[in-house]
Amino acid sequence: MCADRVPSSRAEESLPLRLTMDDSDSPSDVVDALFLGRFANGEQPYARSRTVDRVKSGRTLLPPGVRILRSARDDDRGATLAEGDGFTLLVSRWNRGADVTVTAVTDELAEKVLGQATEGAEDAPDPRPENVPMGFWYYSPRRGPHRTTRQIGAGTWEEIRANYTAPVAAELDRLMAVSPEEIAGRLLLLHGPPGTGKTSALRTLARSWREWCQVDCVLDPERLFGDIGYLMDIAIGEDDATGRSRWRLLLLEDCDELIRGEAKHAAGQALSRLLNLTDGLLGQGRNVLVGVTTNEDLERMHPAVVRPGRCLARIEVGPLTRPEAVAWLGTEEGVGRDGATLAELYALRRGTRPAGLPTQPRGTASGLYL
Repeated sequence: MCADRVPSSRAEESLPLRLTMDDSDSPSDVVDALFLGRFANGEQPYARSRTVDRVKSGRTLLPPGVRILRSARDDDRGATLAEGDGFTLLVSRWNRGADVTVTAVTDELAEKVLGQATEGAEDAPDPRPENVPMGFWYYSPRRGPHRTTRQIGAGTWEEIRANYTAPVAAELDRLMAVSPEEIAGRLLLLHGPPGTGKTSALRTLARSWREWCQVDCVLDPERLFGDIGYLMDIAIGEDDATGRSRWRLLLLEDCDELIRGEAKHAAGQALSRLLNLTDGLLGQGRNVLVGVTTNEDLERMHPAVVRPGRCLARIEVGPLTRPEAVAWLGTEEGVGRDGATLAELYALRRGTRPAGLPTQPRGTASGLYL
């Protein structure tokens, strides 16, 4: 790349970089590159940006009076480049969300234009009693560690309690009723065969704790514990809209390899960071809980994970017994001698369960109730 400072009002001529493109680049990539020109050459040295997770229908995120220079859209994203007096604006759209970035000749102008573009653009649906806000963390190649929120449907504990065998329901009774003052350990471990309702229980836990605990699901836990910068961003977290520091529960699903007893090398380092987050220096001063689901047997878990005092709860979620399964389903038809998992019962209720499934080994059907 070489520098070419060309004084011009056209964005493509002000770009002080020579770019090489191939057939893997999209029109949106070109728009992104053009946007950087005036910031890179110092013509507009101030930049401000904002993310809008749910853009209201019909909002372009463009301030009045701007001139559109480029616009590109494909199946899952779009980009619009626009300019005004002393500023350039880039709107990057994906699904219902958007990133808005402004470069300008002054910091005040950049902030003013950004406000004009995004003020009132966030579409916040009226929360319903059966919904709970949940955050989702993931690492974006373009933006780095990123958190977005969604309203997740979750039943009350009373509504779903019958989905669990009696010993498990009794343990979940205690967990659903926990208050911040009763927090002892920082690790919440749900383990057992696929299809037994571990994820469903966690959704309801988020609803039961929503007055005092923010629940976030980490979509790429393997990356989280392999990237110390990503881990630090999540450990520090984000305060809620009121500025209060609440408890946070980070959910890591299907982390079998991470907590196995034979974890070594890279997995062992990741396990060490997980434990440091729960009761080491990394977790000090932060009200952070970590919830892990796994299909591993307790005997195969690393002893450091299950040592006394580390776990707030350690619950093995198994299938319902035959009497419990028959009571849940309302009929004996299709229920095996050993009972049934929640996924199997829902399949039976829908009438979509393959013949002979009750006799299959546990763990062969997971459905949507992990």
